[in-house]
Amino acid sequence: MTRRGLFRTLPAVVLALGFFPTSVLAHCDTMDGPVIKDARVALESRDPGRVLKWVKPEKEKEAREAFQHTLAVRALAPEARELADRYFFETLVRIHREGEGTPYTGLKPAGVGIEPAIAASDEALETGSVDALVKMVAAEAERGIRKRFAHAANAKKHMGESVERGRDYVAAYVAFMHYAERLHLDAVSNVLDAEHAPAQQTDSHPH
Repeated sequence: MTRRGLFRTLPAVVLALGFFPTSVLAHCDTMDGPVIKDARVALESRDPGRVLKWVKPEKEKEAREAFQHTLAVRALAPEARELADRYFFETLVRIHREGEGTPYTGLKPAGVGIEPAIAASDEALETGSVDALVKMVAAEAERGIRKRFAHAANAKKHMGESVERGRDYVAAYVAFMHYAERLHLDAVSNVLDAEHAPAQQTDSHPH
């Protein structure tokens, strides 16, 4: 597979392999996730604009109010600082999760529940290179295709032996075809979406 092919296949593989289910997207509610990282910077710089990109416009007022309350409590005493920060982190992550249409179940410790593809995606953005992520996900896609193909091919050899063997083949056939179809259709649709998406306005703050 060429590098161009790998990049065109990546979005589909990610979806088809289930790397980004709701539970994984909870990466944003870990203490070392990107939301909390930006929240820490915002508090230290006293600039709420650092985190507003994580909330929907209709939730911006709530986020700003929580930010101001946190700054006020932080100033009361050193022992209040940790409690105030925790309040802001929880409020911000809850608002962000609501914007994703997913429930907030509390902040998670650093490093908890991070899938390899999520960690590799963050690493790609940090380093500016997506090569490692592409190789990892493409390898998973290849393994998935080959595994389902081998199962279907073996079942096909015995499908005429009995009705049960025939049904085994049909089940393997459907699983193999649908897996390949899902990969291809998601690849095509996501590539087209990316090619025709409007340019995003550059954030005034670094992510």
